[in-house]
Amino acid sequence: MTATIARVALAAACACFIATSFTACRASGDDGGISAHASAPILLFNGQGASSEDVEALGRLLVREHLDYVTVNSPRLRRMSASELQEYRLLIFPGGNFIKMGNGLNAAATSNIRTAIENGSHYLGICAGAFFAGNSPYNGLNLTAGARFGFYAAEARGIRKAVVAITTAGGQTLDQYWEDGPQLTGWGAVVAKYPDGTPATTQGAFGNGRVILTGVHPEAPATWRRGMAFRTPAEVDHAYAATLIRAALNGESLPRY
Repeated sequence: MTATIARVALAAACACFIATSFTACRASGDDGGISAHASAPILLFNGQGASSEDVEALGRLLVREHLDYVTVNSPRLRRMSASELQEYRLLIFPGGNFIKMGNGLNAAATSNIRTAIENGSHYLGICAGAFFAGNSPYNGLNLTAGARFGFYAAEARGIRKAVVAITTAGGQTLDQYWEDGPQLTGWGAVVAKYPDGTPATTQGAFGNGRVILTGVHPEAPATWRRGMAFRTPAEVDHAYAATLIRAALNGESLPRY
């Protein structure tokens, strides 16, 4: 294995783990199934490869926004049919490790997810969830017409997490928490850009479903920001995260470049 391949493989294996310490880099367990509120419109993945820290952050944001949700782990998701998945208006795949995320499922599960979205469910992929939505070799969903995403350019400079200013199509600049997230060149309409002009957030259709992908973490809580200088308050970033969630939930288009 060359040094370049080794570096990319190491980065991929660690991609999008949300952490302020090594102990925070743990994936959610698979000892449950689907959580309470079975009639909720949102299904939040908390299975293999999902960062428990990010699942918690998204859960708090959904509660704040008065949006009911349930969580689903990998074994339960493997058993769900496309019709069962279609009972949810929105599937959210959070940050974590997209390799473990994909490998924790199987071809039947990813096919059922694709079918549910094609038939009208919607998808929001955050960081690892965005990698997983692409044509990932690790059992990816390929909601992106064959596009496979690479890391944002900071990773090539040896930076693993940083404050990154994205600019929305409406001209708003927001400092975002970024950790080994993708840039989304090659698919969808651009909703927000990184400082180098590559897409940070994109949107598009997959059949009758809508897909929103982002390489940053607007849902990041204040605890993730320790030791980092943000010009944008956490509550402003959280409002942006809520905008992405609601647009995905309702199948709406965001302003685009």
